[in-house]
Amino acid sequence: MLDSFAYKSMKIVIFTNKLNFLMPFGPIAILVDELAGHNLRSLCGFQSWVFLLSLLGIIPLAERLGYATEQLAFYTGPTAGGLLNATFGNATELIISIFALRSQMIRVVQLSLLGSILSNMLLVLGCAFFCGGIVFNKKEQTFNKATAVVNSGLLLMAVMGLLFPALLHYTHSEAHFGKSELALSRFSSCIMLLAYAAYLFFQLMSQMNLYSSVYEEETHSEESSDEDEAPEISKWESVIWLSILTVWISVLSKYLVDAIEIASESLKIPVSFISVILLPIVGNAAEHASAIMFAMKDKLDISLGVAIGSSTQISMFGIPFCVVTGWIMGQPMDLNFQLFETATLFITVIVVAFLLQEGTSNYFKGLMLILCYLIVAASFFVHVDPPLSENKLESLKAE
Repeated sequence: MLDSFAYKSMKIVIFTNKLNFLMPFGPIAILVDELAGHNLRSLCGFQSWVFLLSLLGIIPLAERLGYATEQLAFYTGPTAGGLLNATFGNATELIISIFALRSQMIRVVQLSLLGSILSNMLLVLGCAFFCGGIVFNKKEQTFNKATAVVNSGLLLMAVMGLLFPALLHYTHSEAHFGKSELALSRFSSCIMLLAYAAYLFFQLMSQMNLYSSVYEEETHSEESSDEDEAPEISKWESVIWLSILTVWISVLSKYLVDAIEIASESLKIPVSFISVILLPIVGNAAEHASAIMFAMKDKLDISLGVAIGSSTQISMFGIPFCVVTGWIMGQPMDLNFQLFETATLFITVIVVAFLLQEGTSNYFKGLMLILCYLIVAASFFVHVDPPLSENKLESLKAE
């Protein structure tokens, strides 16, 4: 009996999704890393292969993690389900960030989290607007403007959190050089986490009527057949698969992070481009597809929940969480994302907030967002991080 249940669960989770043909690339990446040997990796470019194979192997795991979360949400109810989605929706990026923090690759953490926000706000939302506008080209699609306004406000608050440490640094107005911005970052991160907790309470408890149309549409959209909506796997199977997928993503993330710098040199691709563009696209591949499909079904509220909601989660929860985690680990992770990156995020939030203010979309708005993302991608391809000053390095080490 147990064997039949295990086989059925494995068949549903592993063999029903087309993306899962990429799963073997994960074990192959580990095999290549082990067979190459420590002395040959950098010389023969094996780490480039480890990086690329790990990148491909993580794509289906990220999608299946989201699937397992959705299945578990059937048993927990809407409130706990919302909390689960907030926790696991961007789990891939957070796992990669934690391993990068352990390897003292703070800039990779900052850039990958920034890239996740940018890709969701420009690429995912742009593709959703564009594809939805092409399918429904004879009318303007509409969405719940109230939810978009709340999320835009939170994103602007996140920009404020990143802006002040950068201004403190670049105006040389710190009371204690290198330490004041770190202290401010940790304080601001705690405030941002508090604000995000209040947002969850606001969204899931006190203002359910604001989001009722979204939940209703999501319920109807998932009824793709004549059968009643029901979970495909049991509660404990969902928990087990969440654990397995999280561990497997963690293993591959370690290999991915360890290979980033050598892969950057071997492939002649800047680390900033890999962190801001490649890693977020891989981590959010499944979300990209779902946002587009919902837009093509004229369900833009769900598409916005995927794109803007995910950006809000990363900016108000993911980034502060990494700062606090770095604090616990003794790593000087701060909210000073440097001037170029902070300005990019600020302009992006303003552009997206401006396009969302009417509560309507069309393919031209989507095209504008996609073209903006191409400009951002090109900018990071030619962008090189300025080196930290010696005084800054000394102060960080002392901290």
